[in-house]
Amino acid sequence: MESTRFILIQTSHPGNVGATARAMKVMGFSELVLVKPRFADVLSQEETVAMASGAADILARARITETLEEALEGVSFACATAMTPRDFGPPTREPRSLFSELASSGHKLGLVFGSERYGMSNEDVYRCHAVLSIPTHPDYGSLNLAQAVQLLAYDWRQALGGFEVAPRTPDANIADARAVQGLLTHLQSSLEAIGYLDPAAPKKLMPRLNQLFNRAQLTVEEVHILRGIARAMAKEAPTDKG
Repeated sequence: MESTRFILIQTSHPGNVGATARAMKVMGFSELVLVKPRFADVLSQEETVAMASGAADILARARITETLEEALEGVSFACATAMTPRDFGPPTREPRSLFSELASSGHKLGLVFGSERYGMSNEDVYRCHAVLSIPTHPDYGSLNLAQAVQLLAYDWRQALGGFEVAPRTPDANIADARAVQGLLTHLQSSLEAIGYLDPAAPKKLMPRLNQLFNRAQLTVEEVHILRGIARAMAKEAPTDKG
């Protein structure tokens, strides 16, 4: 089981997909997922293959999904790459210090990159456990997508001990990001049913709960317990007598 996944959201330029595959292969990573890319055939386009420069095997194994939630299935710690911190969003960390902490954990890491034009939406950032901020010159902090992938892939490989250390096996007991999103959706429905959450004025309750659960690093069993509580709440919700 791969311990690392690179996720590109709504990528616009085929060349960046190919260059990402090359950057990954150079650092010994192979799992690439594209979320709703601009071109459905991006993995086979001539520019993509040319920029991959020998990393065609990465492209051949890559997957395309419609949503970030699907792309995060199996990922238990997701890192967003965003220049601007979000209110009620995950903490912003410098890559090397965070990677040194994660290297000895049982997490499957997901590195999430936004589109070249718009970056990452608030909703996508909220799904992540941390925001990575690559140190850049204060007067010009703009990085090309593939450059950002290369920098983070290098730092993560170094944190893992280079190429001399045996690959990590993720801990299957840690709930993945998709399971946590399923829990949040279930809990939101139950909170609305009992009148605690007003869908017309949610006041960032769900992003705050998202970050609470991410910090708690829930296990699969704990997700099942909390969903059982959500089901019980919904059953006790008052019914509309009309």
